[in-house]
Amino acid sequence: MEVEANIRPLNEGSTSFFKTVFNGLNVIIGIGVLSMPYALASGGWLSLILLFGISGAACYAGLLTKRCMDANPRIKTYAEIGEFAFGKIGKRVLSIILYIDLYLALTGYLIVEGDNLHDLFPKVKTNFHGINIGGKQSFIMIIAVAFLPTVWLEDLSVLAYVSATGVISGFVILASVLWVGLFDGVGFHSRGELINWKGIPTAMSLYMFSYSANPVFPTLYASIKKKRHFSKVLLIGFFGATICYATMAILGYMMFGSALQSQITLNLPTQKLSSKIALYTTWISPLSRYALMMEPVAATTESWFPKHQKKKGFKIVLRTILVVSQAIIAMSIPFFGSLMSLVGALIGATASITIPCLCYLKISSKNLRRSNERVVIMLLAVLSIVIVVVGTYTSMKNIIKEIMVRQH
Repeated sequence: MEVEANIRPLNEGSTSFFKTVFNGLNVIIGIGVLSMPYALASGGWLSLILLFGISGAACYAGLLTKRCMDANPRIKTYAEIGEFAFGKIGKRVLSIILYIDLYLALTGYLIVEGDNLHDLFPKVKTNFHGINIGGKQSFIMIIAVAFLPTVWLEDLSVLAYVSATGVISGFVILASVLWVGLFDGVGFHSRGELINWKGIPTAMSLYMFSYSANPVFPTLYASIKKKRHFSKVLLIGFFGATICYATMAILGYMMFGSALQSQITLNLPTQKLSSKIALYTTWISPLSRYALMMEPVAATTESWFPKHQKKKGFKIVLRTILVVSQAIIAMSIPFFGSLMSLVGALIGATASITIPCLCYLKISSKNLRRSNERVVIMLLAVLSIVIVVVGTYTSMKNIIKEIMVRQH
């Protein structure tokens, strides 16, 4: 399963430093910014230490990814790092992780769209042959249908330009939240908890989800003109993203306290213009990104059927099935916070910290035998595995609990 083989790479060695910085910020700052206040509310003020710690760990793992690529100039993708370190098995494992990561992230987009449109139009409901469908589920169905034509497109170049607004969207939402707090009567009155131990696993997993961009870094590294500047790209990208995330988390927690929902936009007063700007920005951004992220998933799935993969009709049917399957999951588990927490713990920590550490340890085993850095990398790998185990258990427990409550 060659997921990255189906990602259209940037022009190798032709991208400037500043454009690569922008691309890096665009990759790191995603829909995770919406859940930052909820993550902080889950863990309390001291969980900000986890935010900064995970940011530093993910950035360092990004530098290890760069070093892995430097060890063999032929490495161009994330999966090829796994192959160089652990052979074909390593490549297959990394490809599977990428596939699951993208698939669940796309499902999260549908949930975000459904939640925010339902917040704008709370009275909308659907009756299908006597079956009452709730507002959120109705909007998930509508959005899935709206997304379908974009995943059928063969030329995604137009959407590629629109998707670059991701970093801008993050700061627009941040500015809108700040405006609501300052001028729309909400204020910053919540004192919050210093620490909530029960919520630490959820906070940790959501922070991890927001820094799970490591699999895309090889593409950025291959594209930058001057390779020696890539370390600066990572440092600037993580610093900028962390400032954005921390600011959003602090503002949201001070504004709404323990009443925070899984997405900050769902707490905003919908009658205010600033809130509408945030909600519509949240709605537009996934609209452009969905098809681009679906492309490698769809192309990989098509490759499982080599006799039919070039037939246009087959492609349309298969991509429709993929969208429908994601819509069904989104309607069945419409819990954005818990789902993204699961993705962050199970996939994000594995892909962005554990694997880069293990691959670098394997590739540089001779040079790192007695170095202090080897101990640091091993410790980082162990800590990331703890995030995977604890975060996955907590997320699954929360999802099952929410499903049980919903059924009753």
